[in-house]
Amino acid sequence: MRENYEAVIGLEIHAQLKTDSKIFCGCSTRFGDEPDSNTCPVCLGLPGALPVLNSRVIEMATRAALALNLRVNRESIFSRKNYFYPDLPKGYQISQYDRPFSEHGWVEIPTSERNQSGHAVAWSMKQFRITRLHLEEDAGKSLHEGMPDSASKSYVDLNRSGVPLAEIVSEPDFRSSWEAYDYMQYLRRTLIYIGVCDGNMEEGSLRCDANVSVRLRGAERFGTKVELKNLNSFRFLQHALEYEIDRQIEAIEAGEKIVQETRLWNERESKTYCMRSKEEAHDYRYFPEPDLPPLMVSEEMIEELRAGMPELPEARRRRFMEEYGLAADDAAQLTDARPAADYFEAVTRASGNAKSAANWILNELARELKNTGTEIDRSPVTAEELASMIRMIDACTISGKMAKEVLADMYRSGRSAEEVVREMGGGQVSDEAEIRAIIDQAVAANPRQLEQYRAGKAALLGFFVGQVMKASEGRANPQVVNRLLKERLDNTEQGD
Repeated sequence: MRENYEAVIGLEIHAQLKTDSKIFCGCSTRFGDEPDSNTCPVCLGLPGALPVLNSRVIEMATRAALALNLRVNRESIFSRKNYFYPDLPKGYQISQYDRPFSEHGWVEIPTSERNQSGHAVAWSMKQFRITRLHLEEDAGKSLHEGMPDSASKSYVDLNRSGVPLAEIVSEPDFRSSWEAYDYMQYLRRTLIYIGVCDGNMEEGSLRCDANVSVRLRGAERFGTKVELKNLNSFRFLQHALEYEIDRQIEAIEAGEKIVQETRLWNERESKTYCMRSKEEAHDYRYFPEPDLPPLMVSEEMIEELRAGMPELPEARRRRFMEEYGLAADDAAQLTDARPAADYFEAVTRASGNAKSAANWILNELARELKNTGTEIDRSPVTAEELASMIRMIDACTISGKMAKEVLADMYRSGRSAEEVVREMGGGQVSDEAEIRAIIDQAVAANPRQLEQYRAGKAALLGFFVGQVMKASEGRANPQVVNRLLKERLDNTEQGD
C-alpha cells in the first residue's frame, strides 16, 4: 500500500544564534541559570521598554545565509507576530514575515535510504531548496509538573525569552524521512562549522518543525499538510515522520479526510497527537514592528564576512578524498566536526602521511578520547606529537605494536613521543647482526620445532617469530625478523 504513495516534506529549523546576549537587549543567553534570572524590562515585555538590535546577530545570520547559498536582502523588516501564550510576555513575538533577512538558497548533500538495521543503502547527492532564513526572538519556556488535573502545576521560565533565532525554512523537497534526517544533520554540522550555533539539541539550541503530507505517486497536487512541532532530535524527526506518513496513508485508504493541524510526537508511545488546529498567517495578524527601523545590510559587510568563511564540511569531505586519498567513510568521519578536521590536517602536514594520520586519529586516539570523555581539540596528545610518533613508525624506529603503547603513555602523561620511546629503552631494533644473534638463540632453544618446520610444517615460522619478538621485548623490527628467520630456517647447510 505504501509504495503507491509519496511523502512530501518541508522543514522549518530554528537555530539559536551563538551570541552572548539576546537579540534585542543585553541579557545573557547562558543556558542553565536560575529561572527568570537573565531578564530585563525588554525581554519581560514591560510597558515603555524598547528593543535595540544586537549587531552580532546580523553577522552570524549573514554567515549562515552565505553557507546555505541564500541571497542576503539589503533591506528587511521586523514584524509583530501576535498570539497569546503564557511564555510570550508581550503577547507577540518579534519576527520577520513578508520581507525576510535572506531567501532563495539551496544545499547539495549526500543522502541515502536505510535498511532495517539503519545502515545506508546507497549514498547519492541531492539538492534541496531553502525558501528563506529569517530572524526572530525565542519565547520563554513552560514547565509542567504532575498530571493534567486539579493537582498539576505549570511554571514559566523567561530566561529564553528574547534569545536570537534563525529560522531556516525549506521548500517541500524531501520525499522520505531519511532525506529530512540527512538534511537536518547537514544543517547542524554546517552551522557549528561556521560558529553561529552550538547545535545542542538537548538544550533547545536546534529544533525542528516538519510539515508532511502524502499523495499518490505521479500526482502533481500536494495533499493536506500536517505540522509536527518541536522535534529536538534526529531520531525523533525520523520516527515522527515515518509514523505520520503511515498514519495519513491509512486514513486516506480508509476514506477519511486529512485535517490540517499541528501535532506533537510522543516518543514513549511512538505516536503523534493533535495539539491544535493549524494556524494560517492571517491568524497571527502580522504587522511591521513600529519600534525597529528597517534592517539594512551593506554589500561591503556581506563581502567581508564571505571572505572570512571557513571551508564548509561537504567541500572539505570531497577535498580530503581527492587530496589525501581517504576512503569516503574516513573523510566523512574526519569532517563531521571542524576541530577533528583541523587536527587531522595538522597531523598530516607535520607527518607527511595522511592515511596513517587518519588511521591513528579514527582508531587509537578516538578510543582514548572516548574513554576519558575528551574532545579532540583538548587532546593531551597534540597534533605535532602524534605526527612525531607517525614519523617514528615510518622510519622503522618503532613498530606499530610499540606505537600503540607509546600513544597510550603519551595520552596519560602528556609527554612527547621521543620521551616515551627513550624511557621504553629506545626504539625498534633493525640492526641485522643483533637480530641474527637473537634468532640463533631461538633456533638453538627449539630443535624439535626446527625439525618439524623443515619437515614441511611451515606454520611454525610464526612460532619462531614470536620467540624472537619475546626475546627482544617486542623491539625487533618484524619485517627484518621475518626475512632473516626465513633465511635461517630454510638454510639446511647451517649447523643447528
